[in-house]
Amino acid sequence: MAIVSEDPSQPCYDIKSADLSLLALVLKTTDIQAVSFALKQQMAETPGFFDQDPVVVDVTALGLEPDQMLDLEALLSVLREHQFVPLAIKGAQEALLVKAKGLGLVDASDARIRRSVLVEEASPAAAAPREPVPAVSPPPMAAPLGAMVVDKPLRSGQQVYAKGRDLIVLAMVNAGAEVIADGHIHVYGALRGKAIAGARGNTQAQIFAQVMEPELISIAGVYRTSENALPKEVLGQVAQVSLQSGPDGDKLLITPLKS
Repeated sequence: MAIVSEDPSQPCYDIKSADLSLLALVLKTTDIQAVSFALKQQMAETPGFFDQDPVVVDVTALGLEPDQMLDLEALLSVLREHQFVPLAIKGAQEALLVKAKGLGLVDASDARIRRSVLVEEASPAAAAPREPVPAVSPPPMAAPLGAMVVDKPLRSGQQVYAKGRDLIVLAMVNAGAEVIADGHIHVYGALRGKAIAGARGNTQAQIFAQVMEPELISIAGVYRTSENALPKEVLGQVAQVSLQSGPDGDKLLITPLKS
């Protein structure tokens, strides 16, 4: 049955442009079982991290030939199993694109996927143009829901996720603990566990700690582990971590904070 508005001056709907934050799954293998296994491992480490997030499947890096196919049905099933909502595909050749459209995906060939690279720490000289931020009051980023505040130490095995907001920890984050936020992370104590800021792609997010000794730090997917030791200028000191964009991709910038 067609729905017709009796008053033409008051249409029953409007069509407007809209922005939607998307994740990109950049495939590096056609082995769907390997992808499933890797996702299960990540979900075990950060349960509930993905919550019906829309995702673009990027097959560009696979370098598929025009006649090569990918088991999209199996891949989409795996993604939905892990709380992803696949919406589009990028980099597909004609045959694969036709198959993808038949499965309900749209063509996202023009989508821009942010490049990320692992980097060394920035030297004090490289960080010179940046004004130091006082340790007592790092610049907060406005969060619609207000910051989540944790006033107790986090023990090994504990995880806190501030979805859609900043996270403030007023005590120590011990080794084996994990703090995650879509915005900034402030630790007014020792950071010895994992800190993941900008978890859903916020490249403006930062990490602040009174004692910077992390097992892992990450902003918008760019990360660094304790296997690559921090320099003495920031290790165990009051420091901040931010993301610096350049022609070669995004880099973590780790700088000391001075009062």
